[in-house]
Amino acid sequence: MKKLKVCSLAASLGVAFALTYLPPAHAGSHEPPSPAASALPAQELTPEIVFMLILAEIAGARGELGVSVEAYLKLADQTRDPRIARRATEIALYAHNIAAATRAARLWADTDPESGEARQVLAGVLANSAEQLDEVQLHLARVLAESPEQLQQNMLGLNRALARIPDKQVVRSIVDRLTEPYLDFEPSAHFARAQAAISVDDNVAASSSVDAALKLQPDWEPAVLFKAQLLTQSEAAGQASVLLAGYLQRHPDNRNVRQAYARTLVSARDFVGARREFQTLLNATPKDIDLVYAVALVSAQIDDFDTAIRLFEQALQAGHAEADTIRLQLGHIAEKRGQYDVALRWYHAVTHGQFYIEAQLRVATTLSRSGKLEEARAHLHAIEAEGDDRRRVLLAETMLLRDAGRIEDAYTLVDDALREAPDDEQLLYESAMLAERLDRMNVMEARLRKLIALEPEHSHAYNALGYSLADRGLRLDEAEQLIVRALEITPDDPYILDSLGWVRFRRSDLEGALNHLKRAYGMRPDPEIAAHLGEVMWALNQRAEADALWAEALRAHPDNLTLTRTVKRLRGQ
Repeated sequence: MKKLKVCSLAASLGVAFALTYLPPAHAGSHEPPSPAASALPAQELTPEIVFMLILAEIAGARGELGVSVEAYLKLADQTRDPRIARRATEIALYAHNIAAATRAARLWADTDPESGEARQVLAGVLANSAEQLDEVQLHLARVLAESPEQLQQNMLGLNRALARIPDKQVVRSIVDRLTEPYLDFEPSAHFARAQAAISVDDNVAASSSVDAALKLQPDWEPAVLFKAQLLTQSEAAGQASVLLAGYLQRHPDNRNVRQAYARTLVSARDFVGARREFQTLLNATPKDIDLVYAVALVSAQIDDFDTAIRLFEQALQAGHAEADTIRLQLGHIAEKRGQYDVALRWYHAVTHGQFYIEAQLRVATTLSRSGKLEEARAHLHAIEAEGDDRRRVLLAETMLLRDAGRIEDAYTLVDDALREAPDDEQLLYESAMLAERLDRMNVMEARLRKLIALEPEHSHAYNALGYSLADRGLRLDEAEQLIVRALEITPDDPYILDSLGWVRFRRSDLEGALNHLKRAYGMRPDPEIAAHLGEVMWALNQRAEADALWAEALRAHPDNLTLTRTVKRLRGQ
C-alpha cells in the first residue's frame, strides 16, 4: 500500500493553516512561500473545514489517495484558498491523477496569480496533453517574464516542467522558443537549450550551448559540470579532467566540482589521482561513509589492499547501503591474495538479493582455484536459479572446466544446453570459442555465422571469426574484412584492434600491424596483446623493445600461456 510522504499529517497542516490567523511574528520560517495576507480569502477555520483537512490527510497516510484527492479538491473549490489548492495539486500528482492535478493546479494559479511556482506546476501538468501545449508555453513564458529575480532558477526548471511531454523534439522546440529573448545576457538560457539538446542525443548542439553559457559566465558551476559530463560521455575524460582541474585551481573549496573531478579521473582510469581527490574530500568530512566507500574502491583498483580492506570494513560497520557490494569486494581482495578461506567467508556472507548469484559464482571460482574443481561444480549445481541466472551458472561451470584444461567437457556442457536453446546468442558464441579450441573450425564458423545472422551487429562474432582465420593464415582477405566490420560496429575496441594488427602481421604488413597493436596495448595492456605486439617488434628487429615489453607483461601476468609460449618460441629461435 502506498503511504503519503509529501507532507506531515493533519496536525502539522492545521498548524500551518492556523498560522495565518496569528501575528506575523509567530509565523514559521520554513513554510513554503505564501501569497500576501491581503490576497488570502477572509474565512473562518470552521469545524467542517478542519474535519475535511483531517480526513484528507489520514486517507492519504493510509494509502487511500482517491479519497484524499477528492476531499482536497472539494475544500479547494469551497475555500478558494491557494494553500489548499497547492496541497490538492501535490496529492493529485502523487496519486498520478492528472485530471485532478490539472483542476487543482488551475485553481492554485487562479487564486494566487502572482505565484510563478503555481504557473510552473500548471504548465508541467498541462504538458501531459498535446492539445494544451500552446497554453503550456504561455504559462511558462509568463513565469520567465514576470519573475526577473528568479529568472535563472526558472530557466533551470524549464526542462523539468516539460518532462511529461513524451516527444523530446517537441520539448526542445518549446525550450528554444522560450529562451530566445534571453540568449544575449542569461547563461541559464543556453544551459536550458543544452539540456533539451542532450535529451535528443544532439551532443554537438549541447556542447555548443554550454560553451555559450560559459562565454557569458566563465566560471558558472552548473555549466562547467555539464561540459565535463558531455566530454566524459564522448570518451574525452582526459579533457574533462583538465577542465575540472582548472576550475578547482580557482575554486579549491568547491566540493561538488571536486567530487565530479574525482569521478572523471575514475572514468579516465587515473585511479591514483581519483583516490587523491576522494581522500581530500574525506579529510574534510571523515564521517562521510560514501567517501569512505569511494576511497576504498579506488584503493582496491591500485592494489592498495590494506587501505581498501580497512575502509571497506569501516563502511560496512557504519551501515553503508552497498553492504553486499563491499562483501564482494573484500572477497575479491582475499581471492587475489590467495586467502581462499577468507574469500569464501565474505562471499557466503552476501545476502539473498541483487548480488547473491554473483557471490555464489565467486564461491565456485574460489573453490576451483584452491584445487577443488568438483566441489566447485557441485556448488554450482546446487544453486537455485531460473532464466538468465541459470545460464550464468552454466557458463560459469563452462569457464571452470575450460580453465582446468577440460575443453571437451566444457564443449559438451554448452552443446547440450544449445540443443534446448539453439538460438541463444551467448551459448552460440561460447560453443564456437570452445570448438575453435578443439580445432573444429567448421563448427566454429557455422555457429558464428548463425550468430551474425541472428544479431548482425554482434561485433565480437565478426572479430572472433576473423581472428581465428587470421591466426591460422586462412582466407586472409576475408579475415580482414570481418575484423574491419567488427571495428565499424565497435570503434576503438582494443581487442578488435589487436585482431586487426594480427591479420596485418599475417599479411606481412609489419608497419600497419605495429601501429594497430601499439594503439591496442596503449588502451589495454593485455598479455595477449603484448604477445602479438612483441612478436611484430621482433620481426621488425626491434628486439630490445620487444624484450622490455614482454618483461613488463610477464611481471603482471606470469601465468598467461599465450604470452609465455610466444616469448619462449621467439627467444629460442
